[in-house]
Amino acid sequence: MGGVCSRKRGNQVNEEGVRVGASRRYSKNGSSKWLLGTPYFRTSSAFQPEGCSCPSLMELCIQKIRQDIDKYGSFSSLPRDISQQIFDELVLYHCLTDVSLEAFRDCALQDICLGDYPGVDDNWVDVISSQGSSLLSVDLSGSDVTDSGLSLLRSCSNLQALTFNYCENISDNGLRRISGLSNLASVSIRRSHAITAEGVRSLSSLVNLLELDLERCSQIHGGFSHLKGLKKLKTLNIRYCKCITDSDLKALSELTSLRELQISCSSVTDIGVSHLKGLQNLILLNLEGCQLTAACLDSISALVALSYLNLSRCGLSDNGCDKLSGLSKLESLNLDSCRIRDEGLANLTGLLQLKHLELSDTEVGSHGLRYLTGLKNLESINLSFTMITDTGLKKLSGLTSLKSLNLDARQITDVGLAALTSLTGLTHLDLFGARISDAGTQFLRHFKNLQSLEICSGGVTDAGVKNIKDLSSLTLLNLSQNSSLTDKTLQLVSGLTALVSLNVSNSRITNAGLQYLMPLKNLRSLSLESCRVSAAEIKKLQSTALPNLVTVRPE
Repeated sequence: MGGVCSRKRGNQVNEEGVRVGASRRYSKNGSSKWLLGTPYFRTSSAFQPEGCSCPSLMELCIQKIRQDIDKYGSFSSLPRDISQQIFDELVLYHCLTDVSLEAFRDCALQDICLGDYPGVDDNWVDVISSQGSSLLSVDLSGSDVTDSGLSLLRSCSNLQALTFNYCENISDNGLRRISGLSNLASVSIRRSHAITAEGVRSLSSLVNLLELDLERCSQIHGGFSHLKGLKKLKTLNIRYCKCITDSDLKALSELTSLRELQISCSSVTDIGVSHLKGLQNLILLNLEGCQLTAACLDSISALVALSYLNLSRCGLSDNGCDKLSGLSKLESLNLDSCRIRDEGLANLTGLLQLKHLELSDTEVGSHGLRYLTGLKNLESINLSFTMITDTGLKKLSGLTSLKSLNLDARQITDVGLAALTSLTGLTHLDLFGARISDAGTQFLRHFKNLQSLEICSGGVTDAGVKNIKDLSSLTLLNLSQNSSLTDKTLQLVSGLTALVSLNVSNSRITNAGLQYLMPLKNLRSLSLESCRVSAAEIKKLQSTALPNLVTVRPE
């Protein structure tokens, strides 16, 4: 992560909204509460149920088949559910090849999830399409499949979900070839620059479509006029489509079944937003990064069913925010990087259902927090890079429903942390840039339920980590930038066996301290940048003691 005084979300999330360290092409977004959910795929039975202490006989058999996959020519005579489990096992362990794939021809599989799987091309689709009418969901994201390969799926008449995000070889012609799959309920085509308005026209025959994801499709302007007949459409994602204009939103005004609409970072203005007033079933609206004025709030206030509203980076100020007070069903409100000041928060006092509030990078100060004291249902609030001081934090002490609190601001100190000890339900606490010292860490003992903790101010030593070592529910711990930490810190946190992510970068950790990480069998991410450790010793630890470790920095 970035320096102690300058961290922004840009240091955590790249421009595609993907967490750094995750797959570049196909990953869950780090801001999922503002995004559409992943297009639905039927749950696989290949994974061991939670709490099961030992594998079943079936699981042992499937593992053995995976190990000896080259010995099998066909699974078509097996029951479909068993073939499905074998297929999922091979994909999970990256053992599926173009040769072993042939064994699944005509197996009547229901779910083919090959998102970002290496080597997938048209030849693979030939086998996939042999599943025929049994096939219900296919994910070919990040593959080399072309229009010709996509056309092979025309025989899979019962296909319900189709995902081919980041497929550079799919064009309008490919969409035209699958336009007859009228049972499709979910289609996702993220970041396809070859899809134009003509390609969108091909989707008009998918009358049962419920979910459509066209995020980062840069040539689709003018295509939405063809979608008027999709009366069942409930979710539409056109984030980062800069080509989208007000006229496109006018074409969407007839899709009255829409419940989720994401049009962030487009060329939409207040006029475009005014076309949405008739979408009375809309629950989620994401307008992040659109250059709007207070006038748009007149239109938004008519959407009385809204539960989730994202106005991040829209340039809004206190002026006009009184219109927000009528959205009584709001549960999530994002005003990140808007010019909201203390008095602007007065318009939120009536939003009693509010659970999530983003105020990062606003001009809110301690005085404004008094308007939040009545929001007893608040579960998360982000106050990073605001003007909040220790004194203001006392006003949050009565919000006992809070589970997540972000206080990444240099003016927060031990005194402010002490004022929050009544918030014993906290599960996530971000104090990245706050000036917390060893003395202040003693207040962390009140937060027994913490699952995520970030303290990166540089003022914590091994002595302060002693107050963290008993927070047994922690799954993420970030102590980076605390340059005085030594191998003793790793010894202290070795009992936090639930840890999935650990960051102790820019510290005095050495190779000798790595031995203390051996008990952390659940660890999947480890960051030791600018420490006195060698890549060879980390790889040795990874191979011998931490089999689940998949992300290591430095490598």
